[in-house]
Amino acid sequence: MELQNKATSLWSNFFNVRMVQIRTFHMTWFAFFACFFAWFGIAPMMIIVREELGLTKSQVGWTIIASVAVTIFARLFIGWLCDRIGPRLAYTWLLVLGSLPVAGIGLADDFTSFLLFRLAIGVIGASFVITQYHTSVMFAPNVVGTANATSAGWGNLGGGVTQIVMPLIFTGFIVGFSFTDAQAWRASMVLVGAITFCIGIAYYFLTQDAPDGNYKDLRAKGMLPSKAKVTGAYFQAMADYRVWLMFVIYGACFGVELLVNGSIALYFVDYFDYFNDKPLAEAAVTAGMIASLFGLMNIFARTLGGIFGDNFASLWGLKGRTSWLFIVLLAEGIALMLFSQMPILLLAIPTLILFSLCTQMSEGATYSVVPFVNKKALGAVAGVVGAGGNAGAVLGGFLLKSEAYNSRWDDAYFLIGMIVTGVAFLALFIRFSPEKEAEERALFEAANMEVLQHRADEANAALRHSVEIVEEYRSKHPDKM
Repeated sequence: MELQNKATSLWSNFFNVRMVQIRTFHMTWFAFFACFFAWFGIAPMMIIVREELGLTKSQVGWTIIASVAVTIFARLFIGWLCDRIGPRLAYTWLLVLGSLPVAGIGLADDFTSFLLFRLAIGVIGASFVITQYHTSVMFAPNVVGTANATSAGWGNLGGGVTQIVMPLIFTGFIVGFSFTDAQAWRASMVLVGAITFCIGIAYYFLTQDAPDGNYKDLRAKGMLPSKAKVTGAYFQAMADYRVWLMFVIYGACFGVELLVNGSIALYFVDYFDYFNDKPLAEAAVTAGMIASLFGLMNIFARTLGGIFGDNFASLWGLKGRTSWLFIVLLAEGIALMLFSQMPILLLAIPTLILFSLCTQMSEGATYSVVPFVNKKALGAVAGVVGAGGNAGAVLGGFLLKSEAYNSRWDDAYFLIGMIVTGVAFLALFIRFSPEKEAEERALFEAANMEVLQHRADEANAALRHSVEIVEEYRSKHPDKM
């Protein structure tokens, strides 16, 4: 059953928060930004944590794996939950409950307790599925790729901002409150947890599930399938080969981003001579600033992936969306291989930016396809594909900590780039039936016609207003006309 009254434009109504679709869009990306910030808030301070807790490189690898492993299962579950109770309640509970381990990691005093808290924090990464789900039900086919990509991209931006802000918060506690290094990183995470909790409360009051209301009310009116049918549609989606192809594809782009977010600051410190002999706090801040460039590309890069997906669809339909996904994913794999071979910092930074651009455009391209695979089980598809991102990060984490690459992360990055290049070709096997292609093209054109009609109405209104002004002037000054 297709939800009605979806927004057909994003940018022209961007600041009109009275529209529930636009208000929800802003809340989804901001909530995901907060979750991503909290999820990887500890990463830029790992230089300090590693020293205080005496972690080995292998143990650091396990913490990277833990931070993304549990998210696989959380994303599979949260997609089903969105279809049942709606994205508004799902997001509220995830933010409120997820804030507890974020703040609680400050209690860790050894490798085991730190690992368990890092594992628990990973649940908050399921927020991505709700973000993509909520924007998908709020926006029409002609703009859903752009809306999904932008909300997720600006959310992922939290991974870049945390590389800058967390070291500054950490330093602020030391300078402003005379905290020790150990006290400062713990206090920083408590602060982030408290903010995350407050955003969860705001999400409940400022959003609703769909353009026409909340799922509970829509089901009561017969406008949505019953909860019993949701589970059946979920398993039907799980049996679709295209969902699992996209599971692998998303592991090759978002999985790579997660892996890089969790390791890039340490990579710079350990592999470039620039950081030799610098104090730990100074190295953490500087490496965090450079590492942030990878995440900060989300300001526009993922949006570009979605925009190009929508534009390719306007020319070649759903096949255009999958073709664009292949192109940009192939470019990502090549860029990662180049980055891994950069010998000096001056060359590594611009190559990192190129790699980041391709990675995040690939993510936007992926979720410009997701809403069209199975609309009756959107949560299931979004959840499975989103889980693929974390599965990719887990596999990459095991590669970083393996005996072969434990001391050579640059070689591991190169191998991952080769894998991504191969995975890109899977996008060419995502097919849609002729009937589905025709149906979506009709919906796409209908949404575009609605946009054109709206613009025509605005132009006519402006023209009528101009005529009224002229007529009024004529009536007051007949001798001048």
